[in-house]
Formats: sequence, C-alpha cells, structure tokens
Amino acid sequence: MIEITATVESFEQAQQLLNLDIDYLYFGDSSFGLRLPKHFSREEIKELVQLTHAKGKKVRIAVNAMMHPEKMLLLPDYLHFLEELKVDEIVVGDTGVIHVLRRDNYQLPFIYDAATMVTSSRQINFWGDRGAIGAVLAREIPYLELVDLAKNLNIFGEILVYGATCIHQSKRPLVQNYFNFMKIDEKVDKERNLFISEPKDEETHYSIYEDEHGTHIFATNDVDLMLELKELETIGLTHWKLDGIYTPGQSYVDIVSLFIQAKELILADKWTAEEAEKLNEQVKNLHPEERSLDTGFYYLNPDDIR
Repeated sequence: MIEITATVESFEQAQQLLNLDIDYLYFGDSSFGLRLPKHFSREEIKELVQLTHAKGKKVRIAVNAMMHPEKMLLLPDYLHFLEELKVDEIVVGDTGVIHVLRRDNYQLPFIYDAATMVTSSRQINFWGDRGAIGAVLAREIPYLELVDLAKNLNIFGEILVYGATCIHQSKRPLVQNYFNFMKIDEKVDKERNLFISEPKDEETHYSIYEDEHGTHIFATNDVDLMLELKELETIGLTHWKLDGIYTPGQSYVDIVSLFIQAKELILADKWTAEEAEKLNEQVKNLHPEERSLDTGFYYLNPDDIR
C-alpha cells in the first residue's frame, strides 16, 4: 500500500488535492507548525479538517515546532483543540510534546519528526515503543542506508519524494539582524523570496526567510525522486510526502497528480522506465523555473557523507 501526503496552501488548492487520490492533507498554524506553504487560523483548520473528512481523506497537523517555554504553556490548549476536531494524526518534533501527549493521555496519534536527526532505525523504533505510529525520515539518508533502515523499522517511515529541503534553522533572526546592522529596511518573510549564496560558488541559491520560529535556510536544489519511486516501494518505503512550500498554485496540484499517476502504475505493475521518464519530464516542466531539482542525498556514498 502506498500513501501520499500533500501540503496545502489554500482552500481552493485543498479542494483540488482532495479530488485527487491523495491520502493525507498536511497543514497547521503559525504558532506550532514549521515551514508550511501557508499558516491557517484555528477556524480555517476546523473547516479544512471538516472538508477533508467529508471527502473521505485524512489530515496530518504540523505540531513540529521547537517548543520553547512560552510555547509549552500554550500547547495543551492547542492539543485539546485538535483532539476535539478528531484530527487523524499530528506530526511532532519536540520530545516535550510527546511528554505532554503521554502525560495527559491525548487521543492524538503522532508521527515523530526531528528533521535531520531521524537517520536510525533504532532511534525510530525507540519512539515507536513510546507511542509514535511513524517517523519522518531525514532528507540526508542515501539509498544504501535507506535499504538497511527500512527493513529494520517497526513503524513506517515517511520519505520526501518532492519538495524543498530545510538545511538549517536558528531561533535567532539572522537576516533581520544583518539588515539592522546594514541599516536596510527589508521584509524577511517567505514571500520576499530572499536567498543567500556561497562566496566561492555563485550557483548556490539557499532560500532563506524568518518567522516567529526564527530563521530557515533551504538547500539549493529541491528533491525529485520520481525515477526512484519503484525502488522505494520495493524496499518498503511507501509513505510519500510532497511539499509545496516553494511550488505554488496549480503547478503543485499538477505535480501531485503526476506522483499519483506513478503510484497507480506501480500498484498495477505497469511501471516502466519509459513511463517514469515521461512523468519526470512533466515534473521538471512544472517545477518553478527559478528553482532547481535533483535527487538530494539519494545516490551519495554513505562513507562520503560521514
């Protein structure tokens, strides 16, 4: 069984995605959810949950922020709100949230997402023994390590098959501090489309923005694993995530549709190299021109990463 999770940026896009054969919509608010295409209010979250459930689909809510003390004080009320909505699952990064979930017996199945730290089956199974139903795998795991990891998992691992990769987060407002020092009046939010480059490599294009959680920096290339989907399915990694944080509007919906077509071909045993290449070309054509694509860490030698 292959499951596809898609981010969402608007009610219109949600309607379009729900009319496709996705399994989960992924969204959240600005206080507790990190790196989302759009942050929704509580009333909007309620409407999106109702819309999704009415379509027979499920929701995953991002509760993956780093919970500093002021956030922890607000957390129980938010978890109670999500519990009342009967959301299907939440995605959790901070172990403090897991503590609260267990301590107060919230009926909220959770997926463990500690970003770059989720690289070991032992670590994933540790959190599985403590209630996690799945884990979001780090983007930095090459295929050879994915093979060993997948066969040792007691809970499912979700893998990014399309979208941007965050490579750094800091609580500090790094860009705003720089602008203050330079006496520049500029916006620092995602819509400003700021990026930084390495001095010795002008081709680098690290997207960067700030919000209430601090500074977020993304890899130059977004991930595209269309050609590797059958391989992932074969080793048992069948929970696929598509992230539209930097792919807005109809283009993202169309790309999700292409991955659904791939899923259907694989399940029908009709996947071929020719079909894969055809779908992949369409992904590249729909992907934002100002952003580049590659397979991330997938083909790297694990020894080179160490």
